[in-house]
This record gives sequence, structure tokens and C-alpha cells, in this order.
Amino acid sequence: MIKKGELYYPDTAAKKRAWLKSKSVYALAEKNPVKFWESVAKELVWRKKWTKAYAGTPPHIKWFVGAKLNITENCLDRNLVTRKNKVAIIWEPDDSNQAARTITYYQLYREVNKFANALKKLGVKKGDRVGIYLPMIPEVVIAMLACARIGAVHSVVFSAFSSQALQVRLQDAGAKVLVTVDGYYRRGKITDLKKQADEGLEGTAVERVVVVKRAGNQIPWTQARDVWYEDIVRGESDECAAAVMDAEDPMFILYTSGSTGKPKGALHTCGGYMVSAYASDKWIFDLTDDDIFWSTADIGWVTGHTYSCYGPLLNGTTFIQFEGSPDYPNPDRWAGVIDKYGVTVFYTAPTAIRMFMKNGTDILKPYTMKTLEVLGSVGEPISEKAWNWYFKEVGKGRCPILDTWWQTETGGIIATSLPGIGPFKPAHTGLALPGIRIRVVDEAGKLCKPGQEGSVVLFPPFCPSLLRGVWQNEQKFTDTYWSQYKNKYYFSGDLGYKDKNGLLRVVGRADDMIKVAGHRLTTGELESAACKAPQVAECAVVGVVDEIKGEVPVAFVVPKSQTDVAGMKENVVAAIRSTIGPIATPHEVFVVTDLPKTRSGKIMRRILRKVFTKEELGDLSTLANPESVESIKNTVNPA
Repeated sequence: MIKKGELYYPDTAAKKRAWLKSKSVYALAEKNPVKFWESVAKELVWRKKWTKAYAGTPPHIKWFVGAKLNITENCLDRNLVTRKNKVAIIWEPDDSNQAARTITYYQLYREVNKFANALKKLGVKKGDRVGIYLPMIPEVVIAMLACARIGAVHSVVFSAFSSQALQVRLQDAGAKVLVTVDGYYRRGKITDLKKQADEGLEGTAVERVVVVKRAGNQIPWTQARDVWYEDIVRGESDECAAAVMDAEDPMFILYTSGSTGKPKGALHTCGGYMVSAYASDKWIFDLTDDDIFWSTADIGWVTGHTYSCYGPLLNGTTFIQFEGSPDYPNPDRWAGVIDKYGVTVFYTAPTAIRMFMKNGTDILKPYTMKTLEVLGSVGEPISEKAWNWYFKEVGKGRCPILDTWWQTETGGIIATSLPGIGPFKPAHTGLALPGIRIRVVDEAGKLCKPGQEGSVVLFPPFCPSLLRGVWQNEQKFTDTYWSQYKNKYYFSGDLGYKDKNGLLRVVGRADDMIKVAGHRLTTGELESAACKAPQVAECAVVGVVDEIKGEVPVAFVVPKSQTDVAGMKENVVAAIRSTIGPIATPHEVFVVTDLPKTRSGKIMRRILRKVFTKEELGDLSTLANPESVESIKNTVNPA
């Protein structure tokens, strides 16, 4: 990397390996984004070509109209021609003493077809929804691809989510089948996921449960409903004709936090998602046949979908699937994995980077990490301190640092500095991907000046992988993403600015969103969960800065009775953990007599956050109950 002032640029080695080397690609794409994306789409296999590349009026857009395809033919069949015996997946278990697994493209092709045939025998048809509640084991990739193979719509639920969180998602999706596991390992301990799955099935439309064997633990069993994965694939044919899908057919639903507490099912379709996943993985990480790609994201998040499954397979890449935590059983486990497999591209979250930093550099001395060529960051804005540490200590000053910005809703990365072009600036995401129009605008929709903070929006034509709707909730779709600018722009909900070089920096959420270790949680869903504790009359949750997790939730709860508060804090924590999951555990719970509110009844979370951080509170004139603030201050910071 070459430093010029405050910016970094790729050196000769980075340019040599890059797919995109000249900044002229931005001008070419901006001139005609639709034509640009058409040229990219032609690199993939289609059953029938589109009649029109882009159509529709926001909020309802279409890409590759009339085209027919199946994404698994591009992930699997296409790779059998030249990569049949190439390793697709390297599975690294939680326990470093257990044997790793490798799966070639041909083996993956066969296993996907077997499970696809088994799903059909269970009654799964094109358009049916299949819930997937699995940890990071190869079967989660097989299950996703098997659904796509037969045209079923998969809905993956993060394995660390609670049974209640699973239930809400299965109910909303109307899932017919659930694929889960007996148990899995995390930091050497077994999580009994089958038990949680059973609890989450109540009140859902799920008819059959497929159970993968991983931990071998004792599990509950419902004879008429449950089947072992290994039993139903045994004897199945390893050939299964791929369903012919329309480019705009639903492919998967992935739930993201909703401002009122109920998660939103982001709906992604076959054609546009495939093109974006393929192109973004190729251009941003410069994937070639020699690469070993490691995205540490769990499959339950969109990063896991696109960069721990579909993107690498569309590019014929070997990628690592890691079951456990990168700092277990030792804090240097992640560095050991990089050296063990010769990882060339490493994509992780600022939360992990901060954890690595905290453990110090001495533990890195036994490792060279010399195979690394590209480093990526995802999930939340990365600080300048973390950027510089990542660049110096992990990349040894030679690897481009790609701070990527995107969302569940966009399906793939839409902003980052490209490794063969740059420029790179600590704590800045960089430029919009070629063919994507990202702007920063004020409340009136006017472009902001350099350095002026505003809403980060997308201008048309919108990226091919942009969500096509919120499952079964058209009103939520328009209200959340389109109404702010009268359907002219896609509203991301993020705030940011562009510097004098045009480099984007995202600074936070426009709403009350909390990002815990890169995982999006809203105050609404946290407060809704906290109020399930029997003693709670009212609750407000704020996010506060945390050195490791980025942000953590802090809850302020008002009891129904001032005399009945024994065990209230523990009950609130238990309610949140059981409703959402351990990731949402509050850092602190404060029992208060009242919450600061405006005269219209709006809770002033800004004031609560400042009380906790001991900042100047600012203007309190809009409060209907200013006396509540002093009481809360005494509770949070007792004399």
C-alpha cells in the first residue's frame, strides 16, 4: 500500500491481482448503470435471457425481466466443468482437536441434489417456505442450496436466537418444513438447539422437522413429525433437475429488526441477487482460483448468506466455514486458522478486530499471516484506531483494508474502496460500487455538501439485489424505505457524509437502532421484550458505546409497583434473553420511577443516554416531566 497524505493507494502487487484496476470503470458504469449490469450478468449462465434489463417504478422495481435461471446451476453445475475436484468448503470445527472437513464442488453438488430430492418427498414444492435453524456446519449451505435447487424459499434463523425469535419468524414466513440440528458446539459447550427448535414450533405451520446430527446429545423427538437428515438423504439420487426460476421469483426471506419490535422479512429474488452476489464478491475481494476466502460471518446474517455461501460459490472459490468463536480455545485461534489454511482474503467485523486488539500483539508473534492479500470489515463503521491496527498488525501494511457498507436489504456490498483502485482512508467506507448510485441528502432531498451529514440514500436505477418487499407487509415496505422521499430514493436509515474526495463515511442510524457486535437490534424490540417481565410497566432502551461490541443496550425500567421490585433486574434480563437471545443482554438495567417524555408522550432516549455517559444534557424545555431527569441521575450515578 502506498500512502499519499491521509489516503492510501494500492501498490503494484494489489493492482496486479485486481479484477478492476482503473477508476475509469466508475465513469463507464455511471454513464449507463443498466447497460453496465447487463454486461456483468452475461458472465453467468441463464436458461433464458431477459427481454428488458430494468423496469418498474419505485418502490417496485424489476431486474432482468423475463429471464429464467437457477442460482445453483451457477454455484454448482457451472463449476463442475473445470473445478469438479476443487475444494469448495473447508469446515473448521469449534474444537480444534476435532477433524476438519473438506467438501469438493462435486461432493457438494451431489449432497445438494440428494437433500433437494428428500425435501420434495417431504412435500416441499416451488414457492414453499423452508425454515433453517442451523449453526455453521456444512449442512446449512447444503440446505440453502437444496431449497434454491427446487425453487423453495429459504428463511434462515440465526442459531443463537431464542425459541421465541424463531417462532415469530416461522409464523410470519408460513414455513412448512424446519431444518435444524441436535446440538452444536460453542466454546466447547453444547447448545441443545433441537429443544429450542421444538419450543419455537408452537403455533406455526411447520409439518416436518429435519434434524442433522452434530453433537450426538439426547434430544426430544416427535415420531410423526421429526426425521433424521442422514436417514432421508440415504438412498436418494445425487441428480436433481434444477427448477427453472423467473428472475423475479422469491429466493429467500431474511428477517431484520423492525422499529415496532416485530422483525421485517426482507424478500430477495433470484436474478438480481445472483448478479450482485457474484459481482461484489469478485470485484471487492478479487477472488481467483488460488484464493482461500474466510468470511467469519454466521450464515444467519446477510453477510453469511452472500459471503459465506452464495458469493464464493458463484466465483468457484474455496472458502472456510468456521463453527466456533475465533478466540476459542485460545485468543490466537483466528491467526492460527489463517496460517493453517493459507487464507488470502479475510472478512470480519470491527467487534472481532477490537477483541483481537485487546488481546495484544504478542500472541501474534508465532504467526506470519503472509498469505493475506485483502482484508475486509463489515457490520458497523470501523474506528480509525481499529482500522490502523488491522492494517499494521494483521495486514502488515501491505493489504488493502476494505470497509464495506451495505444492509440486509441491499443483499450485497454496495460501497467500499476497491482493492485495485482505492483510495483508502481510515474509518471511511469509500466509494459506491460501480453501477450503484449512493448519495447523501438532507431532509428536503437535496444533495449535501462535502462534510455535511445527511441521510444515505440510493438513487435509481437501484442495485439489482435490492429487496423487493417486506414479506406479507406492503405498508411496512413503503413506510420504512420509500415514503421519506416520496418513492424517489431508497432510504437506508443510515446517516453519513462524503469527504472532499467523495469517500463515504457512515456515522450511525437515523432511528433508534443499536448495533451490538454488528448485529442490528432496535429499541422497539428490546423494549417489547423487557416489558414481558411481569413487574415492568414501562421501559426505554438506549445504546451506549462499548470497547469490544461497539454498542451495548442499557435498559431503564419503570415498575408497576414501587414496592415490588425484588428480582426485577434479573427478570428483565431473562425476558430479553429468552425473547431475542443472549446477544441482546443489557449491559445495565436501572429501575426508575419515571421516564423523561415530551408533552406528546415521546420518550427522550437521547437524555437517558447522556445521563448514563455523564454528558451535558442540553435543552430540557420540551420535557413534560423534567423532574424525572434528576431522579434518574441519582439512580445511575448515586452519590
